[in-house]
Amino acid sequence: MSVAPPAPKPTNVRWMVVVLLMGLAFLAHFNRVSISVAGKEHFIGPDKLSEGQMGLVYSAFLLVYTFGMLPGGWLLDRVGPRRAMAAMGLGLGVCTVLTGALGWAGLAVPVMFLPLLLIRGIAGASSVPLHPGAARAVSLWAPLRERSTANGLVTAGALVGIALTYPVFGALMDRVGWPAAFAVAGAVLAGLALLWYALAADAPAGHAWANTAERELVAGDTATPARTRATLREALALFRNRSLLLATLSYGALGYMQYMFFYWVEYYFGKVLKLPDSESRQAAFTVTIAMAVGMAAGGWASDRLCRWLGFAGGCRVTVVFGMCLCATFSLLGVSATDPGAVIAYFALALGSLGLCEGTFWTTAPALEPRSGGLASAVLNTGGNGIGLLAPIFTPVLGQYYGWNAAVMVACAVCAAGGLLWLGIKLPSADEPEPEPESGSW
Repeated sequence: MSVAPPAPKPTNVRWMVVVLLMGLAFLAHFNRVSISVAGKEHFIGPDKLSEGQMGLVYSAFLLVYTFGMLPGGWLLDRVGPRRAMAAMGLGLGVCTVLTGALGWAGLAVPVMFLPLLLIRGIAGASSVPLHPGAARAVSLWAPLRERSTANGLVTAGALVGIALTYPVFGALMDRVGWPAAFAVAGAVLAGLALLWYALAADAPAGHAWANTAERELVAGDTATPARTRATLREALALFRNRSLLLATLSYGALGYMQYMFFYWVEYYFGKVLKLPDSESRQAAFTVTIAMAVGMAAGGWASDRLCRWLGFAGGCRVTVVFGMCLCATFSLLGVSATDPGAVIAYFALALGSLGLCEGTFWTTAPALEPRSGGLASAVLNTGGNGIGLLAPIFTPVLGQYYGWNAAVMVACAVCAAGGLLWLGIKLPSADEPEPEPESGSW
């Protein structure tokens, strides 16, 4: 009597793709936030650039990044995430190197204002595919039961990059000078972009290393094509999707809170709490790495909540809980007087905010599966369109009403954004998914 051979197990090429995406997110955000570390220590000060001017430099990136998001999302669906993510890494890497070249050119810091605006604007355009491209790649590579986990890991990679920017880029500047530090960071990102292009594919069906079982595992959850070419009418139809628009506004509220911390938290620790440079770097690292932990844990928890409560219920609980908890801990932080307590509360706040990040990036392609790249771009437009206000308004509010008031405004925005999820209807039957068989993860 013959015994049928065991069914082949899926290969894990999808997790290799996720790891590469994590690396790209890590280095892209390291390059993106490094300007704020250099800004505090080398660009802002008497006879240099003012806080307002540096805020405009930070926002130049976000402004171009935001306005380029929708056409970039449309293009992403046409060319696929493999090409789009490679172009992102190469473009942003070159812009980072050019930032360092300003120092090598011997320009005085006040003269660098306009060149910095131009370079940061181009860097923003280059960065457009980053998060929509990663979310689109995950939606094409990961089955639904793993998708928030994968998105959480990718966004956690971004936050680890941001967290390490403060101590690592700061130490690199101390060792080789800020121009060379920018050059090194940009070159490493460009190199990883080339590696991604060599090893990745748009979907399992296009990758030689993915076996039939892995392709069937992914295809069993979604029939989303690897590429779509949306007409103008189809693209505009996304703006009639009420749930997508509510998710976009909510992500904008998350972005406002997030960018306030990203661009001004080290400055807050140094100038408001009067911590020395080394301690303010460490504090900024601590609160930012807390968000990375929250992102990884939140993606994992969201996938499991979705099995217990249904896709819609699990996503809704994750986001409402995370954003409201973030606002609460932030308020406790500005109410504290001990610097150690402030750092602890801010770390808990960003950790709570991180819980819901992966859920946003899982939701957008699920709401518009045939134009997942464009839907993710719509989401990110809201995140940055509202978020880019934080680098500008935070120092203004801080100057006229105090930095604690600026944080309180961000808390109100964040809590309101979380409550918007009460009106979002997700495209599922809302029955809990059955637990996968042992070993299928």
